[in-house]
Amino acid sequence: MSSERTEVQVRPGVEADLDALTNLYNHYVRETSITFDTVVFTPEERRAWLLSHPEDGPYRLMVATPADSQRILGYATSSPYRAKPAYRTSVETTVYVAPDAVGRGVGTLLYEALFAALAGEDLHRAYAGVAQPNEASARLHARLGFRHVGTHREVGRKFGRYWDVAWYERPL
Repeated sequence: MSSERTEVQVRPGVEADLDALTNLYNHYVRETSITFDTVVFTPEERRAWLLSHPEDGPYRLMVATPADSQRILGYATSSPYRAKPAYRTSVETTVYVAPDAVGRGVGTLLYEALFAALAGEDLHRAYAGVAQPNEASARLHARLGFRHVGTHREVGRKFGRYWDVAWYERPL
C-alpha cells in the first residue's frame, strides 16, 4: 500500500474532471446505499455541484489521481452543513473512492488534503454522515479525528429498505 499511496497526487477539482466525477458518483448511486441519491446524474446535472466548490473558500473539492495520469481515484468535498447563517462555520464533508482504489489510502490522502486546505478558513467543525453499515468509513473518520455523535435510525429508504446514518464531528 505505501508504494501505491505515494504515487497518488491530490489537487483541487476542475471542470475538466466533471465527466469522471459524475461517473464515479453514479457508481455509488446505482450500486450502494452510501449515497441516498436514487437516480444517476448526467454531467450537466452535476455541473452546478462542481461549480459550488471553488479552489478557495470553505467549500472545496479535492480529487486524487495517479501521479502519471488524470484518472480520478476519488474525491472529497466540504459543503454547507445547513443553510441558516449561524451554521456558516460548520461544513459537511464527504469522500468517495473509486472501487478499484479502495483500501489504498486514497480516502485518507483526500481528507488530509481537504483539511489542510480548510485550515485558513473561518471554520469551527466538520460533520460527516455515514450510511450504516460502513465499517471502512467509520475507521477512516475515526483515524482523521472525527468522533461519533449520534445515529439517525432508518432515516433513508433505498433499495426497498431503510438505512441508518451515523453522524461524526471533528474540530477544524
